Amino acid sequence: QVSLAESGGGLVQDGGSLKLSCAVSGRTSTRVAMGWFRQAPGKEREIVAAITWSGENTYYADSVKGRFTISRDDAKNAVYLHMNSLKLEDTAVYYCASDVAYYGTTYYDKSPVGAWGQGTQVTVSS
Repeated sequence: QVSLAESGGGLVQDGGSLKLSCAVSGRTSTRVAMGWFRQAPGKEREIVAAITWSGENTYYADSVKGRFTISRDDAKNAVYLHMNSLKLEDTAVYYCASDVAYYGTTYYDKSPVGAWGQGTQVTVSS
């Protein structure tokens, strides 16, 4: 049973930065594609970023390209999301997910994932 635990969320001013961490534990290692998603109030959960099992390829939603960076440290069984130049519209609950559908250079949106974390709140204020 895979367990994912996010941390690092909080309140930040417009234009600020945050780093989210996802600790992975359980029988499955992090050697699968991993992703970060978010859900704002009244909206559907959406992909933010994904990284292949090797770390060679990354995928970003258009809304965060150039501002967010996903990375992984398999030695620490962790995945990270560095968020810079945060905007009000980035306010959401951010979720880590394991075994996302990202193979080679293709990310398959709306596909099932292996497991979800409990989420961490990110609030951007003006």
